[in-house]
Amino acid sequence: MAVVAPVTRVLLPAAVALAPLLVLIVVLSLVRCNGEHEPTVGLTAEAELVSPDGASIGTATFLQTANGVLIMADVEGLAPGGHAFVIHEAGACTPDFDAAGDHFNPTGADHGFVHSAWRNDDSGGHGGDLLNIYAAADGSARADFLTDGVTLDEGPSHSVFDDDGSAIIVHELPDPYGEEEADTGERVACGVIVPTGGGG
Repeated sequence: MAVVAPVTRVLLPAAVALAPLLVLIVVLSLVRCNGEHEPTVGLTAEAELVSPDGASIGTATFLQTANGVLIMADVEGLAPGGHAFVIHEAGACTPDFDAAGDHFNPTGADHGFVHSAWRNDDSGGHGGDLLNIYAAADGSARADFLTDGVTLDEGPSHSVFDDDGSAIIVHELPDPYGEEEADTGERVACGVIVPTGGGG
């Protein structure tokens, strides 16, 4: 008499019951592999920020991490107070800062990453939406941001290095983070984002 028969009788129903779960795990794994970008940790980039008259007033440096892109801003010569600090869809600052186009928004999401929490969705706002920066009385502003709305890798839809590149824009006024894009005043600084290496 085969001694494995009782084990088979126990395991076979369990395997049949678990089959849908195993299929689901495989499907989710495939979706994760095909739908989520695995970042190249260590990639770096930089944007030299210039004023409308062409003077260099600071930098924004970018570092790809496993959890998103770390953006470090160091700016001088701003009016004291808050300023919207946003990644825009085109890597151009000439002939004027309007050349940078609209907010970087590869998913077509509504504006306002804070407002998305009130809507109870995960759209996260525009990919280029960042927190405001705040200039001190002397016009200097320092800020660090971590965002998963963009990547420094070329290829993914949320890459800042798509066909026409991307730029950082500093606006005259702060972003209220609402669903509708508010008037944030003039574009007071612009910097084209360029790769500087890393990742290896």
